[in-house]
Amino acid sequence: MERYSEGTRCVQAGYRPGNGEPRQVPIIQSTTFKYDTSEAMGRLFDLEDSGYFYTRLQNPTNDMVAAKIASLEGGTAGMLTSSGQAANFFAMFNICECGGHIVASSSIYGGTFNLIAVTMAKMGIQATFVSPDCTEEELDAAFTRDTKLVFGESIANPALTVLDIEKFARAAHKHGVPLIVDNTFPTPVNLRPIEWGADIVTHSTTKYMDGHGAAVGGAIVDSGKFDWMAHADKFPGLCQPDDSYHGIIYAEKFGKEGAFITKATSQLMRDFGSIQSPQNAFILNLGLESLHVRMPRHVENGQAVAEFLAAHPKVECVHYSGLKGDPYYEIAQKYMPKGGCGVVSFELKGGRQAAEAFMKELKLAAIETHVADARTCCLNPATSTHRQMNDEQLKAAGVPAGLVRMSCGLEDKEDLIADLSQALDAIK
Repeated sequence: MERYSEGTRCVQAGYRPGNGEPRQVPIIQSTTFKYDTSEAMGRLFDLEDSGYFYTRLQNPTNDMVAAKIASLEGGTAGMLTSSGQAANFFAMFNICECGGHIVASSSIYGGTFNLIAVTMAKMGIQATFVSPDCTEEELDAAFTRDTKLVFGESIANPALTVLDIEKFARAAHKHGVPLIVDNTFPTPVNLRPIEWGADIVTHSTTKYMDGHGAAVGGAIVDSGKFDWMAHADKFPGLCQPDDSYHGIIYAEKFGKEGAFITKATSQLMRDFGSIQSPQNAFILNLGLESLHVRMPRHVENGQAVAEFLAAHPKVECVHYSGLKGDPYYEIAQKYMPKGGCGVVSFELKGGRQAAEAFMKELKLAAIETHVADARTCCLNPATSTHRQMNDEQLKAAGVPAGLVRMSCGLEDKEDLIADLSQALDAIK
C-alpha cells in the first residue's frame, strides 16, 4: 500500500479482503484460537511461526488496524494497546529497565509526566526533563551513561509547544539511543516523525484517530531503522537471550524491522495484558477511514478560533502554532506545513477566576476531560489533567493555572466563535 496516497491508505491499508471475505475489517471476538496439534501451537510459543493463540497477546482485528497505522506513519511494524498511556509505557519500558535513565521533554501531557517522574521512578528508572526549547548543549548535558531513550510529544498536550524533532533525534543518536515521539495531536496526516529522525512513534488513538470519543486505545509504531545490535550493551532485553522465551535474541532473530514490536508483544503484552479490545479496534478503524478528511477541518476551525481569541481584549495570550506571532510558528511550518491540529490553548486576563467564569457560560463547547473529538470541548488543565503537578511543574510544562485548552471539533467555525464571544462577554 505504500505506493498509494495517504487518503487511500487511511481507507484501505492494513486489510485487503480475498474472494468472498468480509469487505469491512472483521471483528475477531474470541479469546482463544484452535489448532490441530500441540506441535503447531508450540511453534507459536517458540516464536517460530506467526499466528494467534490468546487475545491477551495478539488478535487479528488489532493487527490489521495496527498495520494501517504503521503504514500511515511509514514504519515497519505496529501494535495496539488498551490506551495511549499504555502505549507510552510499553514503548519506554520495552528498552528501559531498572537502573536506566530517560531524557524527556518537560512539555508533555501531565499523565505521561507522572508516569515517567513518579511511577517509573518506583521501578528504578530515573529521568531528566529538559525544555523543548533547550539548546543542543543543554540537551546533550542531560544524558548519562545509563540513558536508554529520549521522549517527547510532537505537539505537547496542552501547552502546544512544538518539538524540534531533528534536534532531539540528533542528540539521541549521538548517544546511541532511540527517539520516541508521541504524535497524537498532528496524527500522520499532518506529521510523520519518522521522516524527521524519530525511531518509535506512539499515539493515543482515543483522540483524532478514533475521532468520536467512542473507543479508548493506543498504538506503537517502530520505524525499523534503529540498529539495536550496534548498541547491544545498552539494550540487553533486545540483544541478549530472553530466558522467558527459550533464549531467543530478538534483535538477531527479527532484525531492526521487527525486534522492538515482537518483544513488546510477546513479553510486555504477555505479562501486563494491556490489549486493545477487538471491538475498540474495529471502531478505531472506522475513525481512521476518515482521518484524512477530518484533520483539515479541525485545523481550519482551530486557526479561526485562535485568530478570534488573539484579537479579543479579554484574552491575555493564545498558544497556537498556526498564528504568525506564536513562538513555534516557524518550526511548525517546517514540520507541519498543512497545519498541526484543532487544539487551542489560551490564557484569560484575570487568571483562574476568569477561566472558571468563562467555562461556566459555554453553551456549545462542553467541559470534558477529553480532546481531539468531533465535538468541541474544553477544560482547565490545572484542575483536571495536570492537577497532580505543583505550580513549579505546571510552569515548566507551560500550563499556568489559568490556562484553558479548547479542542475545536467539526462544527461550523462561525458557531464556535459565537459561543466563545458570549462566554467572554460574561467575564466581569
